[in-house]
Formats: sequence, structure tokens, C-alpha cells
Amino acid sequence: MPIDIKDSDDIQRMRVAGRLTAEVLRMIRPHVVPGITTGELDRICHDYIVNDQKAVPAPLNYRGFPKSICTSVNHVVCHGIPGEKRLKAGDIVNLDITVIKDGFHGDTSKMFHVGEPSVAAKRICRVSHECLRLGIEMVAPGRFLGDIGHAIARHAEKQN
Repeated sequence: MPIDIKDSDDIQRMRVAGRLTAEVLRMIRPHVVPGITTGELDRICHDYIVNDQKAVPAPLNYRGFPKSICTSVNHVVCHGIPGEKRLKAGDIVNLDITVIKDGFHGDTSKMFHVGEPSVAAKRICRVSHECLRLGIEMVAPGRFLGDIGHAIARHAEKQN
């Protein structure tokens, strides 16, 4: 598969799409509270992406996915489907946001604490974030994805 070299206009549109995803995460933060359902979080994000950002929520109808964001609560690893699950104090929830704007995808996720999480929940969030930072620091020309993954795995395994 050939590499598609982006021009300066493409790169600018990529930046816009990335910025929009970050804005969704900032917008939704105050709503991540005990008692809200993951379906309500999805609706709030959907409305913001479509009505305020004039963009498209990429997950919606992608290969049959029925919602606009992914909500992974506690032990759900990724791509949880929003629904009637009510968040409770102590939960951790990952919100995975992907926005399409002018043909470019912005894709990000963030782990949120709902109220005060347990020591174990705080620890997994901390170690996961350390792994993310380590992976980002490893990205450089000439590096292989396997090398980046190996460094992340090594750090995670050291942390049990």
C-alpha cells in the first residue's frame, strides 16, 4: 500500500479534526458524574459533534456500531457500547471519541474517574498513562511499531 504524502492543507485539516476531538473531551468532563448513563454521555457528545462542531461522529454506523462514542467502564477494555449503564462513584470510564471533519479523522480517548476511584483504579489509570507517555516518547523516524509496543509492554509488566 503506497504512502499518501499530506500537503500543508491536509495537515491543517488533520489538526482541526484532532482539536475537535480534544474539545469534545473537555466539553463532556463536567457530565461524567455518578448517576449519568453511558447512553446520556453518548447523546451529549453526539449533539455537540453534529450541532456545534458541524462534524461527523466516526463510530456511528461504522461496521454496524450503533453509537457515536465508545464508553468502556471499569473492566471493559475498549469499544464499550453506550447504553443504560449508570455510572457510580468509584467507577473509571474511558471515553473514546473520533470526529470526522472535512474528510479527516481526529481520534482520541481519555480515562475519567467518576467520583473518588479505588486505589487499584487510580493505579491502573496511572500506569496506563505512563505507558501512553512512554509510547509517545518512543515515536521517531526509523523506529518500528513492534519496538514501541515492546517498550510499553515491558513497563506495564514491571508494574504487574
